[in-house]
Amino acid sequence: MYIVRLCCIAVITAVCAFILKNHKSELVPLCLTAGGIIMFLYAFDYLTESVEFIKSFTETAGIDSSVVRIIFKIIGIGFLVELTASSVKDLGFESVSDKLVLCGKIIIFIVAVPILSGTYKVITSLIELV
Repeated sequence: MYIVRLCCIAVITAVCAFILKNHKSELVPLCLTAGGIIMFLYAFDYLTESVEFIKSFTETAGIDSSVVRIIFKIIGIGFLVELTASSVKDLGFESVSDKLVLCGKIIIFIVAVPILSGTYKVITSLIELV
């Protein structure tokens, strides 16, 4: 049901932007930004329920909370870079958008290094057991 409401908000935003494009074109970016913010806030309510579930699951499974924090940082960086790059591309600056995506990938790699290090330690300890 959440997705249907979210799609309705997107369609209403697009229709409003289309109507404004013919009459007051300077208001189109404002309309699209407002619609994006409304969609984000609506999806954020749904996201908090999922985060609470993941927290309880990781506590029950005994997964280190620092790993979960890093994974959430990676997901957040990815979403933020994608949202910003799409907005910049919509404004007509595709080269800036591409550079932003590249920089986002580099930052995600740097943030993920502790997970790679932890995985390496687990693998080496398993090899020593054999």
